[in-house]
Amino acid sequence: MNRRDTLLAVLVASLWGFNFVVIDWGMGSVPPLLFAAIRFTVVAIPACFFVRRPPVPFRTVATVGAFMSLGQFGLLYLSMHLGMPPGLAALVLQAQVVFTIVIAAVVLRERPSRAQVAGVALGVLGLAVVALGRGGHVPAAALVLCVAAGLSWGIGNVVSRASRAPGGLALTVWSATIVPVPLLALSLLVDGPAAVGHGLTHLGWDGAASTVYTAGLCSLVGYAIFNRLLSKYPSGNVVPWVLLAPVVAMAASWALLGEVPGTAEIAGAILLVISVLIAQRPARSPRVAALDPQIAPSRTLKGVPARP
Repeated sequence: MNRRDTLLAVLVASLWGFNFVVIDWGMGSVPPLLFAAIRFTVVAIPACFFVRRPPVPFRTVATVGAFMSLGQFGLLYLSMHLGMPPGLAALVLQAQVVFTIVIAAVVLRERPSRAQVAGVALGVLGLAVVALGRGGHVPAAALVLCVAAGLSWGIGNVVSRASRAPGGLALTVWSATIVPVPLLALSLLVDGPAAVGHGLTHLGWDGAASTVYTAGLCSLVGYAIFNRLLSKYPSGNVVPWVLLAPVVAMAASWALLGEVPGTAEIAGAILLVISVLIAQRPARSPRVAALDPQIAPSRTLKGVPARP
């Protein structure tokens, strides 16, 4: 990735890391599925009236929305509602990095480089170190839902990558159009009409501010950039950057919620940063590989046979 796109990837990871604290802060008395439905209503309307639909089949757009938005955030908001702490949610959700690279390797034949495999492996180790450092008990249902959210995100990443839809904003806006109605229906079914009515009338300024941040910065800006990067680069070049989100989430929780990180959490955060740097090491050029007898002893360079 060039320098500009690298900085954009860091910006997205920062926006998404702070997102977990904002969600936890703004949810309040609003049922989680309803809160997610409100978020994606703001993402889709009125933007869909001004942004042209991406030039790909609508079933592709709908599939991206179903997995990257509906599945991921419906499951994530439920997980946090059931007791998953914001900082830990940011960690567990990063299972999407592994899911994305594995699914892309199988479906799209995008084989990750050795550096990417090493970087992701180190990132998983860093996540484990931070998770152990946080300690405490998390409800099993909340943990399972958060992992499922990561899987849904990973599938959505691969579908977005396969679509090669130009313009990340158009894909973000139009894929969001399929999200609000199913989430609202699920909220009515799970929480009941009374809870939904109470949530709509008691959203409050904190819920409104949280919705503006999550819909405006995280979805319209963050996913627009992320989808554009996925259309431009292989998944293995893009998704490891999201491993920086838990580092930002821990820093935000420390600054705003008073959750002071321990030694293990700081060590894990350092491992996460190093893992991203390793994963982004550029591969050697084909010319260098052709000249390396250990890599390609039988290849030729400009028609000249390689020496035995």
